[in-house]
Amino acid sequence: MQLTLSGILNLIDRLCCGGERIIVFTTNHKDRLDPELLRPGRMDVHLNMSYCKVHAFKILASNYLDISNHPLFGEIESLIESTGVTPAEVAGQLMTSEDADRALQELVKFIKQKSECDKTEEKVAEIEEANSLKSDNGENEITGWEGSGSQHEVGEEREGQRID
Repeated sequence: MQLTLSGILNLIDRLCCGGERIIVFTTNHKDRLDPELLRPGRMDVHLNMSYCKVHAFKILASNYLDISNHPLFGEIESLIESTGVTPAEVAGQLMTSEDADRALQELVKFIKQKSECDKTEEKVAEIEEANSLKSDNGENEITGWEGSGSQHEVGEEREGQRID
């Protein structure tokens, strides 16, 4: 049995008739969805679930830790403004401990790690884009970046193994 757009549309239409129902769909790529799926009557309300902002963080800290201010708030606010972190991720970190100091320290650690991962992903995307451009021009591909620990000269020995 194969899943088709027509089959999905028929299923949605059958679920929605015969009573008031709410169906929740999520996607990271709304622009890739077929317009028939998004038409009014099938999807009437579209909500953008953005990254956590400072105001939302303060509400979450108040709700989970019962605090309205803390010495780590400044650092956390700065990290939140510079790193894409979701409210669910923030809430998850705030629930790691009932001790506000410990929970906020874990949140700082988490956001810093996420920031580093984001930077690594950006570098990988840059390399992939450069490789795509180079392969389109018939040039050699890039295999790593400075400081990554993944560049090796052809014929170089590493830990007793020759890289060719």
